[in-house]
Amino acid sequence: MVPRSEARAGGVWAPRMTDTTRAAIRPVLTIRSGGEMQWFRSSHGQDGAVRIREYTIPHKSRTALMSRTPKDGKKQGTLFADDFDGFGPSRFRPAEEVPPVFEVRGKRLSKLKRGAKKNAPKVPGVYGMLDSRGRLIYVGKAKNLRARLLCYFRENSRDPKAGKIIEQTKRLVWEQCGDELAALLRELELIQRLRPRYNVLGVPGFQRHHYICVGKSPGAHVYVTAAPTGKEQGVYGPFVKRHRSEDAARRLNDWFKLRDCPQTVPLTFAEQGALFDPARSAKCLRFELGTCAGPCVGACTRQDYAAGARAAKAFLDGRNRSILQTLQEQMGVAAEELQFEKAASLRDKLHALQWLDDRLNLLRTARDRNSFVYPLEGTDGQTRWYLIHRGEVQAVSFPPDAESATRVASLLGATFADRPAPAVLSDVAVDSVLLVAAWFRKSEDERSKLLTRAKAEAACAMFPSAAPA
Repeated sequence: MVPRSEARAGGVWAPRMTDTTRAAIRPVLTIRSGGEMQWFRSSHGQDGAVRIREYTIPHKSRTALMSRTPKDGKKQGTLFADDFDGFGPSRFRPAEEVPPVFEVRGKRLSKLKRGAKKNAPKVPGVYGMLDSRGRLIYVGKAKNLRARLLCYFRENSRDPKAGKIIEQTKRLVWEQCGDELAALLRELELIQRLRPRYNVLGVPGFQRHHYICVGKSPGAHVYVTAAPTGKEQGVYGPFVKRHRSEDAARRLNDWFKLRDCPQTVPLTFAEQGALFDPARSAKCLRFELGTCAGPCVGACTRQDYAAGARAAKAFLDGRNRSILQTLQEQMGVAAEELQFEKAASLRDKLHALQWLDDRLNLLRTARDRNSFVYPLEGTDGQTRWYLIHRGEVQAVSFPPDAESATRVASLLGATFADRPAPAVLSDVAVDSVLLVAAWFRKSEDERSKLLTRAKAEAACAMFPSAAPA
């Protein structure tokens, strides 16, 4: 922990926190460019209000603090404190809702099991597991907290990873959620924010987020990158399973005869004349195989090459899917002519591009279709409004009443304001979008409960003090 004598809160010496105001958020440190650190904590006072405190840690304290930082935490880009103080605030629950965090401690698994069996409720929620140093090593969600936690103590039914996690666990913590959707969103939020070791350990590179891009002219082509620069003609995704994305990008380049060579290879289009025309040869075999237009040897005009790049972008935009129909027809003809190897090759191309088209269509549909208010009654008997815009949960509120109608109406106005949609979803946002899409795909009947913005604002306007924003 940071010495109390060296912690300052808003320029005033920070008071010692008592047990009645134990922090409700795991301390997270960020390093300023000037060398100082910021230490963020929130505490729940006796009145239930959430208070955020910011501590500035002088440069001289960094060495001592970082020397106690676990190596795995440092590799993940976050500095962990040795004591866990709770899961912290959430944007996926109403502002006035502050659920308590419960915990069970024990050096032996038998004690943890007894504590979970006795105290864990049979309701949705999230749970965390901490090791002997107080580090959060795993976060999970459950429809039934008690049943899920007890599963970890059944050696015959748990998987090897669960066994390894529970063997290192010395503290169990859990937080109740109002409903199953809240638990799903909360788990996602905690994993993204806290990155517990066993939630991210062993995740291979091909499962991390990346994007498919169409490069800039004149030598535009389709490629995969984890960090778009903003200079591309088009950026699509994000995706996981990088090997599938790279395969689809390669198929698109082959189909539309776009280059995939390094940008350092000079381009010479057919209309570019030269006083002395030197002998040119392609830098790769793709030109000889007929899968590249050969802009490096003057085999195509600038206009023809640009047309191929535009066609590839049209496919990625969902404006021209004729390539899928063409491949289907060619595969059928090859099979009828008993050209089975050719048919198999065409089938592989079709599967790769169909996967890409399906994924892009899922993201487009999720963002275009999912803008509404979703009232959901929780296991605690309370209804919560999930304000979903462009496929992402933007805010959560209790339904309006005489006291909250004005605030809820303002929240609706801010959530559904007519702002331009971001050109590219962030990797954080896409997980939320896909989670919401999967929820309604699994529970299609839930769509009958949805409220449009107008209906939600009308519900607020029933109270005299509120008016639509």
